Amino acid sequence: MSLDDFERYPLLFGPSPVHPLDRLSEHLGGARIWAKREDCNSGLAFGGNKTRKLEYLVPDALAQGADTLVTIGGVQSNHTRQVAAVAARAGLKAVLVQESWVDWPDAVNDKVGNILLSRIMGADVRLVQAGFGIGFKESWQQALEDVRAAGGTPYAIPAGASDHRLGGLGFAGWAYEVRRQEAELGVFFDTIVVCSVTGSTHAGMIAGFAGQDRPRRVIGIDASAKIDETRAQVEKIARNTAELIGLGRELRDDEITVLEGWAGDLYGIPVPSTLDAIRLTGRLEGVILDPVYEGKSMAGLIDLVRDGDIPRDSNVLYAHLGGQPALNAYSGVFR
Repeated sequence: MSLDDFERYPLLFGPSPVHPLDRLSEHLGGARIWAKREDCNSGLAFGGNKTRKLEYLVPDALAQGADTLVTIGGVQSNHTRQVAAVAARAGLKAVLVQESWVDWPDAVNDKVGNILLSRIMGADVRLVQAGFGIGFKESWQQALEDVRAAGGTPYAIPAGASDHRLGGLGFAGWAYEVRRQEAELGVFFDTIVVCSVTGSTHAGMIAGFAGQDRPRRVIGIDASAKIDETRAQVEKIARNTAELIGLGRELRDDEITVLEGWAGDLYGIPVPSTLDAIRLTGRLEGVILDPVYEGKSMAGLIDLVRDGDIPRDSNVLYAHLGGQPALNAYSGVFR
């Protein structure tokens, strides 16, 4: 099979835009940095990387006769907001289990940003006290049972749409999209930098790029603060996705790179390097990053370029995955 054999439910404007970050590149004095903007990829509730993944899950949900998408995330989950938007677009209901993954003291944390948008879009939002974890959770199973008990047909979408048979397809497609855009732009991106937490964004990229004939580094920057779990999850999803799209060979260990050092001690809590990266990118480029994912992956990119780990003659593609609505719950750190 190939990626083209899987049905896609169109949710994006088309290819997400790619543009150079010239002032940031000049400031860092190393490689040339470009951004590919998943935060501008769709007209649905500010888009984001999960919208691209959900293009492959929705046909599966509809084929199963589902009427309710049931998913899980933290209180400020970008993923649950995108599931709410996609459900609205497809005429389905959404049940969102929002767990207290992040111990963040902002008084409006459960009232603004992503969760506010989900409520506006009519999702059934359920706040649950439970710590961060990317595995299968009791509260999510309960939500699925509740839908069935009420006579509905639920479709289960794990955190980040990641640990799902089809979870890596969206970003395998992204890798092909990048190749087409390179041909148009006359540039080759030898290094891709992306944030890694639930794993399928990074994993899908690895699987998609593995079928191309030019060597690239696809660097995942861990933002989970649970590096071993994240690395194992990325590896599992990348290998499954590669098989699904007919790569025809095993992935090599050197194709799977997840780096630690920028997550801090806890998922969802920004550290000084996160805030520095957000301010620097905002002030030099007018590009807004979030404190949970993009601020951490950009902090990693900045250090890798500054330290020469990414060579001066590189063209780096920074995958901007979205997530800015969460900034509303972190206003205190920018006072």
